[in-house]
Amino acid sequence: MPSIDSIGENIFQDTMNRAVQDVFRTMLGKNATLVHGTGATDSNGQPWKHPVEHDNSGLQVVSTVGFIGDISGLIYLYLNADFAKFVASNMLGMSLAEVEEGGDEVVNDAIGELTNMTVGGFKNQLCDQGFPCKLTIPSILRGSNFSIEPVSGATRRTYMFDVSGHRLITDLLMKNSD
Repeated sequence: MPSIDSIGENIFQDTMNRAVQDVFRTMLGKNATLVHGTGATDSNGQPWKHPVEHDNSGLQVVSTVGFIGDISGLIYLYLNADFAKFVASNMLGMSLAEVEEGGDEVVNDAIGELTNMTVGGFKNQLCDQGFPCKLTIPSILRGSNFSIEPVSGATRRTYMFDVSGHRLITDLLMKNSD
């Protein structure tokens, strides 16, 4: 059975980078530039922090989609609330005022779909590498000052992207299937 250890870090990073870039370019007409990856330091040379620690401006919108197969896991996308509204506005062709009028449900639906497409792109590339898997449905978390901890034995890879001056963090948690 294939193992996470048999896949190099560069494969995970390239796969996530391609998935994020493809979705943001196609769905929003925006470039997503990889800024940091697992084990990196920030611009001040400080160790890379947990995703929520990068933005303490308040409300976070965190969306997740899982994948199940020889390798199973979850991918979380972290966006602050203003960036989530920006994404919804661009994806849906609505003004920010229209998105705000539509409320959290409109934003949640757009971010859930964005996550579904991103994880789908990641999953397709995993399948191409010989690791078939299927997706779960998206889930949305909203809040501030929280963290998501992996289950015992899980491998974690985190990547930060810049999208039009906004920060997107992908948090990949995965484990070999039993």
